[in-house]
Amino acid sequence: MKKFTLLLALSAIMILISACGASGEKNEDKGKDDSDKETITVKHELGETEVPKNPENVVVFDFGTLDTLDQLGIDVTGVPQATIPTYLEKYGSEDYENVGSLKEPDFEKIAEVDPGLIIISGRQSDLYDQLKDIAPTIYLGVDTTRYMDSFKENLATIGEIFNKEEEVEKELAAIEDSIADLKQKAESSDQKALIILANDDKISAYGPNSRFGLIHDVFGVPAVDENIEASTHGMNVSFEYVTEQDPDLLYVIDRGAVIGGESSAKQVVENELMKKTKVYKNDNIVYLDPNYWYLSGGGLESVSEMIKEVDEGLK
Repeated sequence: MKKFTLLLALSAIMILISACGASGEKNEDKGKDDSDKETITVKHELGETEVPKNPENVVVFDFGTLDTLDQLGIDVTGVPQATIPTYLEKYGSEDYENVGSLKEPDFEKIAEVDPGLIIISGRQSDLYDQLKDIAPTIYLGVDTTRYMDSFKENLATIGEIFNKEEEVEKELAAIEDSIADLKQKAESSDQKALIILANDDKISAYGPNSRFGLIHDVFGVPAVDENIEASTHGMNVSFEYVTEQDPDLLYVIDRGAVIGGESSAKQVVENELMKKTKVYKNDNIVYLDPNYWYLSGGGLESVSEMIKEVDEGLK
């Protein structure tokens, strides 16, 4: 009887040792998996960041990047849902976490999401230090003074992080072909253009090297005024200025249409003074989609659509 009891005790001890060993191996493997997770170093405007490959729970504050991730079929967990472009409206649903607004991120919600990566642009740049304390954070806003180079760099970064290099290369090749065709058309048309942003009853002009300057710098449409001051908010102008310049083409971006303005750009622009201009008489006022131009420039879909809109405006 004593021998039997001793054998039972020894068996229990062996089972306990075996279980502890297995548990230790599992914990060791888990630690190994975490430490061996592949990362890349991303250099961006605000610094250098170690980013995990194929991160989970991605939070995106830049709508151009959201556009690109959507086109590439990459999952996103959190977005600022207040002013989402209409063509990306699915990200405003309950399927995605609302992480605040473009200028006021909800830090508590972001931390709750536990993101593997946060992607920002200009409106959040001042909050970079706070965001990077939560998770790896990178800046992927487009530099409008070197639009295509900046656009390509951002695409390359996204391709490398999410193993989508081939898809990015294919999409970019199609965009570059479209730009080449547009430039050729612009050169042969010899029409000079002016770009204005309508914000309720005020207008501002944009020229080369400006926020919307890719129409001139990349697409090759000549500017009616080469001396427009380049700034984020454009150069404040009057309709007298527009009539004096008298462009062959007038590109209009309606800011109010995407931020809840009180009047439409068409109501503001097509006034009695403007009816004397060539663009009005020749029906050459082109209203660009502000979802692409104002909210989400620098995305695979937005850039493609921007090319189409400018191309269709040329006669």
